[in-house]
Amino acid sequence: MPRISVVTGSASGIGKATRELLIERGEIVIGVDVHDADVVVDLSTAAGRASLVEQVSELSGGSIDAVLAVAGLASPTATTVAVNYFGTIATLEGLRPLLLRSAAPRAVAVASMASLFPPDDILLAALLAGNEADALARASELEAGGAEQGALIYGTTKRALARWIRRNAATDAWAGASIPLNAIAPGVVDTPMTSDMIATPQQREAMATMVPMPLNGIFEPRSVAYLLAWLAGEENAHLCGQVIFIDGGSDVIIRGDATW
Repeated sequence: MPRISVVTGSASGIGKATRELLIERGEIVIGVDVHDADVVVDLSTAAGRASLVEQVSELSGGSIDAVLAVAGLASPTATTVAVNYFGTIATLEGLRPLLLRSAAPRAVAVASMASLFPPDDILLAALLAGNEADALARASELEAGGAEQGALIYGTTKRALARWIRRNAATDAWAGASIPLNAIAPGVVDTPMTSDMIATPQQREAMATMVPMPLNGIFEPRSVAYLLAWLAGEENAHLCGQVIFIDGGSDVIIRGDATW
């Protein structure tokens, strides 16, 4: 029987590349996005998150093998908080019961190397506390504070997501149920999300200064899809709570040996 995988953000970028790769490998993929998907929902809303679970349950017959929570935004807005953090966690937690019926369940989310950048501490605290109202309120303040403050939103949501993965992966709900839960942290990938940031040689040079990627520089979403596919596959039986940086070396340059 082919594996059944759910891929959010499946209409573009990394999500689209992952969906296409899994289909090529013979899997059944339920794509989720705000348009052009099997399940069309808005993960920034409670109604959209509930509808995701309902529709995936119906389409899958109540059992799935993998959740790949790829959907995300990079805009300096409060909506980025709703999608990147609360939407991703709602996806993972909401679909977890469907994973319990699989012989080899897997779950993986997409963080970012931007999680290495200094966060907004107030927003980070609200996210980790699970307080969506406070998080959205703080994000709205940052959004109104100009470009420099607004730029803190994306990286802060990705840092909070990485921490949520680390805090939950080894619990009874995940590891105790034999579900490997992990995340990846991409560097700069050439997708519609980043196109306006890397459109000119000057922009690419500026991006390389902020996000140093000595190993082959900016790359295509297919490269990320290969890693996601492995993490969501049967071969990955023991990786637990890892945030894997696929970033051309930016993590190495920024953190050095700080993880030891």
